[in-house]
Order: sequence, then structure tokens, then C-alpha cells
Amino acid sequence: MASSAITVLIVDDEAPIRRFLKATLSVNDYKTFEAETAAEALRLMRHVSPELVLLDLGLPDMDGLDVIREIRAKSPVPIVVLSSRGDEAAKVAALDLGADDYVTKPFGTDELMARMRAALRHRLAGRGAEPVFSAGPLTVDLSRHLVTRDGAEVKLSPKEFAILRELIVHAGKVLTHRHLFRAVWGQDDGDQTSLRVFIRQLRVKLEADPARPSLVLTEPGVGYRLSG
Repeated sequence: MASSAITVLIVDDEAPIRRFLKATLSVNDYKTFEAETAAEALRLMRHVSPELVLLDLGLPDMDGLDVIREIRAKSPVPIVVLSSRGDEAAKVAALDLGADDYVTKPFGTDELMARMRAALRHRLAGRGAEPVFSAGPLTVDLSRHLVTRDGAEVKLSPKEFAILRELIVHAGKVLTHRHLFRAVWGQDDGDQTSLRVFIRQLRVKLEADPARPSLVLTEPGVGYRLSG
């Protein structure tokens, strides 16, 4: 394994899952550390300084949401939540606390690796974004507030552009409804029907097929992400 391999902390109380993740990540040139409890995970955070954390929410000694709080108080390290919890509330809570993404068990290897790569890219980019974002025929110049598709200008309302900019800045990351309300409207909550209308309008203006969006994706019950 190369000395420059990215270090990943696997936090899960189920030994078979830890073994599976370690084997999968090792094959893909990641260096791994393992913890089966929150206490061990927080100790390794101090001594190993991993570059990404895979975190199960159902730990024996502390709720995974509290672990996210502890980590976020000290580190911006990417956190991808691994959870068998199917309820949307847990996913939303994890993301609002600072998790970068989530994968619900059981999950496929390809999906997990893609989510990890997106989380790492996003964290390396930080809060900023490139002045010009391109995806196929779509180009967005953030500094000039200029959106073009196939070379033709696309007119967006101020709120539509604000939503699009937030999605671009966090490309690949799930943005909860609360995140978007805070960023665009400056409030913790709002009318989700209104938000859906703005998203639908963006898709009509930006997507090749608004009925089958490939750019602005819905995470049911959670929020939206820009395909990144």
C-alpha cells in the first residue's frame, strides 16, 4: 500500500461489517483503522487524525449523532454515515449536525466508494467553489451570476440562482431542506412545497429531461444534491 494512501476510520460495532469494509477499502488503496465503540473512535480521532470517517449510528456506548457532534466540535474531517436506520429523521439529523453523506445498510460497494469520493472532493474544496461550474451543456459563472445552456443564457430568479449556487458550492453533498432554508431564506424552516416549486423550475430550465433529472437529484424526505 502506498504511503500516501488516504486514512479511513471505520466505526461500527459489528465485526463482520468492519472486516468487509477493511477488505473493500484495502483493495482500493485506503489505509484503515477500526473502532467498535464511540470511545475508541474518539480516541483514534485524536491519535490517528483520519482523512475520512465511516460512522455507524447504532453504537453501544453513545448515540452516533453525539459522536458527530464531538467530531465536528474539533475537526472538519468528512463523515459518511453508515446506518441500518431506515427513518428519514435520523438521516436528516446526521446531515444537519455536519455529516457529509449517508449510506443505508445494506449498501453496494460501488455506491459506498462513490459517496466517499464525493465527500473527500467536497471537503478538499472547502466552502468555496470554482468561479465557473460546468456540467455537459450547462455552464454557471458564479461571480457573474451568469447561467448558460448550449451557449444560450438561462434566466434564473434570484432565489433560483441562490439555490443553484448552494448546490454547486456543495456539489455531491446532500443538502437538507433545513440547510437550504438557512442558506437561501435565512431561517431554520420554511414551506417545503415552495422549495419543491423552485427545484422544479430549476429542472425545467437546466435539465435535458426535467421529468428524469440527472443534475439536481432528490433525496426523498431529506433534501437535494447536485450530481457531483
